[in-house]
Amino acid sequence: MIIMAVDLGKARTGIAASDKTEYLASPVAVIAEKRREVLLTKVADTAREIKAELIVVGLPRNMDGTEGESAQNARSFAQELSDELGIETVLWDERCTTITAHGYLNDTNTRGKKRKAVIDQVAATVILQSFLDSRR
Repeated sequence: MIIMAVDLGKARTGIAASDKTEYLASPVAVIAEKRREVLLTKVADTAREIKAELIVVGLPRNMDGTEGESAQNARSFAQELSDELGIETVLWDERCTTITAHGYLNDTNTRGKKRKAVIDQVAATVILQSFLDSRR
């Protein structure tokens, strides 16, 4: 099954997808969009294009496990996406994924504008790989 992950951001949203064997997560795109309705449409279109059968949406919890405004936003976005696509969405704890993504980009010496352009899709890939690993 192809699983797509969404790292919801205020300005940019990262998208990643698994292979059919659910073994490997790969970056797909960054959607630069602040308007929620337009973002929802673009994310849904991407899911349709890659034939996603399950969507994982990163849930940005605070380090103490509590949820703030960003987590509530992710919850409502996941529900709207599920309603739009008619497929299941799963919320997945994304604490420290951006830090992990920065570490990967440091390891590959990705800096400046290129780093800013890919950090969100790398974070989505980290979220998805964590989810895939938990299913094994």
